[in-house]
Amino acid sequence: MKVVKIGGGCLNGKNVIKDIVELIQKRCCGDVIVVSALKGITDYLIENISLALEHEENIPQIINRIKSKHINTARHLIDEPESMKQFSKDLNKTLTQLERLFYGLNFTKEITPRTYDTISCYGERFSAQMLTAVLRSRGVHALCLMPHTIGMLTDGKFGDATANLKQTALNFQQSVAPLISPQTILFVPGFYGVSETGDITTFGRGGSDYSAAVVAAALNAEVLEIWKDVDGFMSADPGYVPDAELIPVLSYEEAAELAYFGAKILHPRSIEPIRAKKLDIRITNTLNPDAQGSIVTRTSPITRNIIKSVAYDEQIGILKVYASGVGARPGILAIVANQLSQSGINIRSVVTSQTCISFLLDRKDLNPGRAALRTITPRPYRRIETTDDVSLIGIVGDGVHRKKGIAARCFAAVAACDVNVEMISYGPSRSALYFITRKSDLLRALNAIHSTFFSTPRCLPDN
Repeated sequence: MKVVKIGGGCLNGKNVIKDIVELIQKRCCGDVIVVSALKGITDYLIENISLALEHEENIPQIINRIKSKHINTARHLIDEPESMKQFSKDLNKTLTQLERLFYGLNFTKEITPRTYDTISCYGERFSAQMLTAVLRSRGVHALCLMPHTIGMLTDGKFGDATANLKQTALNFQQSVAPLISPQTILFVPGFYGVSETGDITTFGRGGSDYSAAVVAAALNAEVLEIWKDVDGFMSADPGYVPDAELIPVLSYEEAAELAYFGAKILHPRSIEPIRAKKLDIRITNTLNPDAQGSIVTRTSPITRNIIKSVAYDEQIGILKVYASGVGARPGILAIVANQLSQSGINIRSVVTSQTCISFLLDRKDLNPGRAALRTITPRPYRRIETTDDVSLIGIVGDGVHRKKGIAARCFAAVAACDVNVEMISYGPSRSALYFITRKSDLLRALNAIHSTFFSTPRCLPDN
């Protein structure tokens, strides 16, 4: 038995979804499938929470648009009238639950983390219901299992929950394992679980990958397959580096670092439960399902250049905190970092000097981070600066910290293209080195590094 995760990028358009359904029918009997929402639905739900809060007159339109999206898609996929009628009935029941939540939101005039999580995970429920109905209309024995009824137990943290893998595995052995058979396909909505107190808690954006990893680990699956619309992990983003190559095999560490540095193939947290059970992850392209793809496993072959890929992240910024002797005075880093953490801001990385602490943050957190630090009294710093016109570049490969000359080759290539490096982190990870450049230099830097390690060194012209 394998666990398959189908992302929202694959559930995009009636004809594409029809191809996905045929692939499921051909390859997934006896398997468990974790699904994301149809493309755009989760964003739509989140965007309309505030509209429902403002005016209850907006709610019928919100519900009708969601209904139309799923009904129109289902009609394209379900030929049998009775099956379509049953799906419409099931969908209406779930939509009624969502509608009540929106009206409750409007009545209380308050968006709580509990309500936010409960509403935002409905897209996955709708897609799981729809795919189950489509397979049933084709004579397949398909079941839809909701995470909150089968015991996908979490730690209860809204918006960024972590699964209790041990208890979830025990729950699944009772609720899911007896339903698995060679003739059955089980659908499970991704993205959320339930706390011990019964609250719906989501795993954060992109959390359906993590859901699938938890399901695979809890059920001791043979493999976790991630269905995407690309072949797998690449040596660089093909949109930026035309001669990028497929990476056939990666280690857990390499895949996690690439995901952290911006590769959109896999959510970084997906590695946690998979590593614990020593399972493999296979990346499959739904547009080319017989292609080689990428395998993520315990170890990977060491290449001559060590480097497997160069990745980037443009959605980052730097928050600089200046103070005299900050590197020598005890407590300043703790005070500042604690204030950011208590404000719900994730610190990506920290670099300190005698006069400055540089925090690497998501770009959206720069202004909230600055505001949070200004509330500290007395202020332990002299001034604060933010920089948002930067990009993070990471080179990833097992052994990068041991191989002599890797950093030298990387920065020589960058310097040869007249690109300035603004911040460096090297050593915390056994598999990665990363640094910061100006956004305007990103394209040249990526191509310079990639060509140095994978082909003939070259620089793109400076536009």
